[in-house]
Amino acid sequence: MARIVAAELLSRLTKGKPIPAVLLLGDEVYLRDTCRSQLIEKQIPEEARAWAVSRYSANRGDIQAALDQARTLPMLSGQQVVFLEDMEAVDKLSEEARETAVESVTAYLEDPSPFTTLVLEAASLDQRMKLAKLLVEKTLVVEVGLGNDEKSKRAAAVTLAHAMAGELGVKLEDDAADDLAESVADDLMRLKTEVEKLAAYAGNKRQVRREDVSRLVVSQKTYTVWQFADMIAARQGGRALEFLDALLRDGEEPVALVGAMAWMFRKLIEASEVTGPMNPWQAARLLGMRPDAAELALQNARKMPRKRLLENLSALRKCDDRLKRGNANPRAILEFLVAELTEEKANAQSSA
Repeated sequence: MARIVAAELLSRLTKGKPIPAVLLLGDEVYLRDTCRSQLIEKQIPEEARAWAVSRYSANRGDIQAALDQARTLPMLSGQQVVFLEDMEAVDKLSEEARETAVESVTAYLEDPSPFTTLVLEAASLDQRMKLAKLLVEKTLVVEVGLGNDEKSKRAAAVTLAHAMAGELGVKLEDDAADDLAESVADDLMRLKTEVEKLAAYAGNKRQVRREDVSRLVVSQKTYTVWQFADMIAARQGGRALEFLDALLRDGEEPVALVGAMAWMFRKLIEASEVTGPMNPWQAARLLGMRPDAAELALQNARKMPRKRLLENLSALRKCDDRLKRGNANPRAILEFLVAELTEEKANAQSSA
């Protein structure tokens, strides 16, 4: 079958011709989620989605269950969408189990159900293996990655930044879009978050300028927010203050730093509610983050009680208010914040 990029999927779906099988291939969480949403919204009425959309994982051994569902008439809907994630796990099976899985998928794709769109997902596939050759031949392959070419990745991020802003009724200046794409290091999930934040900041003027990006968006190149989470979780006040000093010397804006930290703690609170085992891709989809960041969020959330996470988020809101009043030294405000977030360790030591 054909091979297309994510931006082309919507036009294929609007033609109305059924697509029996799709392979979402790549590791960009935002693009993958966008394609999932399009596949559902264009084929399944909203009132039928509880019955006509199902999700399975090859990593959990669900291949046969997914194929059985694909052959089963959906309830209350003429069509259904069946997602089968983590297909890269097949290549790691024993030879016998791998052959069985490939045979099952082959049998289905040779005679797919007319009322089902089977959506197979993989971050990557070994093109030398039978499974990859089969899926390339029998499915519509949708690239949900940005590739390895830095120039092309940056151009795609800039284009998406303009599109996201337009959907929110805001215009991004060209220089602002360029700086934003560079600041988030082409992380499209974070790009979406930052565009939403900038749109809210723009207010009635409905335009985002380059200086707005400089003020509100912390550069991914110079700031790894999860490093700070590790220091806060361990109550390492000294290290956290040194880290803060380095960021300020690098020119990071205090308001942007607090905004990034608040975003981090909101994600940690979300991660604290996750139960049971979860791989990085599942966590990424649930938390709306890149897989590596989502995995770190889950790890850091386990280090801090929920009560402490909520208290820290409250402290950040107060800090943000103080900074925006503009009547005090920003560095002093941030240093006080770090002391507040890590003070329990000092209290515990003094009482020992």
